[in-house]
Amino acid sequence: MARSGQTQDINKDSALSPKNPTEPGADVGAVDNQRDTLVASDGAGPLLQRDYWATIHGSACTPEEAVQKVLKDFPEFSPRHLAEFSGDTMSAEAETATKPLSLGDEMQIQIKMTGLSQVRIVHIDERSMTMRTLKGHPEAGRITFGAYYDAEDHLIFRIRSRARASSSLKYVGYELFGKAMQTEVWITFVQRVAEACGGTIQAEVQVNETEVSATVADTGELDTPTFVARDRK
Repeated sequence: MARSGQTQDINKDSALSPKNPTEPGADVGAVDNQRDTLVASDGAGPLLQRDYWATIHGSACTPEEAVQKVLKDFPEFSPRHLAEFSGDTMSAEAETATKPLSLGDEMQIQIKMTGLSQVRIVHIDERSMTMRTLKGHPEAGRITFGAYYDAEDHLIFRIRSRARASSSLKYVGYELFGKAMQTEVWITFVQRVAEACGGTIQAEVQVNETEVSATVADTGELDTPTFVARDRK
């Protein structure tokens, strides 16, 4: 399977990338709409970067095809008993599953023990999709879903969020029960992407949480991915 792209520094927020028209750090494929968004600086507690990723063997998908599957069938990848996604201001075509999600679309989420909240898609490129949380969500920040190849041409699917709890009370709730539930949601999501691509996950879905410093994207000045989905050599 052929691969394209350049070496990826997966540990950097893409807001730190040089701004040119071919990189997600540029204002290309982004929606300029801060209405009702919750940025990380609005939240409480530490700014946490959480990664969930897997190496997928035998995938029939390219990275671009994997992301298209996510855009077209996003609600199907989440375990509905924990977090059920549905259309709110999604385009009519997206809601009827004839077209994928697009920039500016919003989804409602019914989250177990938390209630109803919303997210908005603020950036899409060929290999990733990024959402921001809206007012009423238990977290303040953004999350990126993306795919790329590793050095051996295996598909990597990664989810990375950079967020704070939206309030001190929500932070307590996250520490008590939210973390385990959120981890289960995104592990299941990665597993279902692997299945949809006809592949198998090597070992298991990897999970990592790190406290980080805010970038300009975390403060809402840029709507860029939390990582750049480029191939690793």
